[in-house]
Amino acid sequence: MPTKKLSAQDYLKYYYDVPYEGSTSAGKPLRRLKNIICPYRGIRIIPSSAIKDFERKLEKCVTALDCVELLGKYSDNFLPVEKDIFAIFKEFATLNPDDNLQNCLQMIRGNCLAKLKLEEFEVLDEVDTLTHKLSTKTALEMRVKTTKCRQIIISDNERDFFKRKVFLSSLEGMIPKENEKEIFNDIKNRALFLPTSESSKSAFVVKYSKRTQTEITRRIFIASTGTIEHITPSSLGGLNSIGNFLLTSASGNRYRENMPLVDYIKRHPKIPQYVQAYIDCIIEEIHQGNLKGSETYPYKIKQKLFEESKGRILISLSGYKYSESDAILMVKKYEERWKKHTK
Repeated sequence: MPTKKLSAQDYLKYYYDVPYEGSTSAGKPLRRLKNIICPYRGIRIIPSSAIKDFERKLEKCVTALDCVELLGKYSDNFLPVEKDIFAIFKEFATLNPDDNLQNCLQMIRGNCLAKLKLEEFEVLDEVDTLTHKLSTKTALEMRVKTTKCRQIIISDNERDFFKRKVFLSSLEGMIPKENEKEIFNDIKNRALFLPTSESSKSAFVVKYSKRTQTEITRRIFIASTGTIEHITPSSLGGLNSIGNFLLTSASGNRYRENMPLVDYIKRHPKIPQYVQAYIDCIIEEIHQGNLKGSETYPYKIKQKLFEESKGRILISLSGYKYSESDAILMVKKYEERWKKHTK
């Protein structure tokens, strides 16, 4: 824990490696909202305003039971992996109330490590299958990389363990031929499905069995906390503007990484359904006067998501009481009042 108090956005960057709202404050109107459904994962997002109270209570937690009772207040917001881990912790704390959560994970680490290796092999097998469409030279270069990954995965050498990020970075260094770029992008997108603590219970156990009880508890909570997500990733030219922003759970944001939205939908087929639920929440917030100056947001997001998903996400705005022209006029009036107020 750093010595100075962190802001909500710095908290997420420090503990979860998630960009909170880009380099501008354009995401603040969304960040203030509560009771919003995550457009990527379908859970109710824990608002950033809850972080301060959670951290204050976490400082007082000593035993496994203390942590389970604290997490229990937010359990309805948890994602599938975190729900599974929390269920394990609840059972453990019932039998060992004075123990700690790190010991719980260490007890099941061995079995989870074996399962994790199998999950990693499955993705590498899929990558290898796709290499059949590449030239012999490029396919061989790719096979050398996946073979090395397998050797590291089955090794018991603690100093030489499989690092998903290293493998993904190594793919970025490859330069395929012009006619191979499409299939090569398919391979890179498939490699993104290598298990992480966001997508795999086994990966969570293996990773956090070496962390403190406080870190483990914080990690479960933070996964459902709200972050600002770029629909078009900033690394691909996405703008830091509210028209390119979604309020998502930290886990949904981080797990997408720079994955094209089309491929992310393949991983989570319910995203179009979740996005509609998200926009319905946004519309309700606007109707209640909680997003003044952002009345055009539903229209901007509808178009942006349609383009980024290549037509797979088509939002209905039938419940929105403002036409697009009315929304534009409301934004202009708000901006004019704001300019007068700041003079």
